Amino acid sequence: MNDSESPRLAVLLAKLSKTVYRKSEEALPGISIKDYLALTNLDDRGVPQQRLAEWLGMDENNLVLLLNGLEEAGSIARRRDPDDRRRHIVEITPRGKKVLERAERGMDKLEQELLSALSPSERATLKQLVRRVLESQAASARQPEAARP
Repeated sequence: MNDSESPRLAVLLAKLSKTVYRKSEEALPGISIKDYLALTNLDDRGVPQQRLAEWLGMDENNLVLLLNGLEEAGSIARRRDPDDRRRHIVEITPRGKKVLERAERGMDKLEQELLSALSPSERATLKQLVRRVLESQAASARQPEAARP
């Protein structure tokens, strides 16, 4: 099958995404890939809950459900923003850092398995290209609708 006969790139990326989700269940014992994604976006200073929702591409209601589970597990803490009492700041806890370290090891093994057919240089290029596409999409989403092409 040549390139013109193969599935579109978007279809291939969707299939790869499904594979990552499926295999992440084994790679991330005790947490979901959504938990992992949330934890990777947190730091000691904390992140506004609304910004976390934007980064994860989740609506506020679904994010609250996700954060409730992480908070019950002791992986995150939420506090009121001292500058705006209506907002919450989400912080990773010491327990959350340990969970994230274990998850990082699992995800490293998963990436090694999934990308074993690529050279280190090809992996770096793939990461750079995917990052560029995601940054472009994020920038586009931040533009007012009237300014979009």
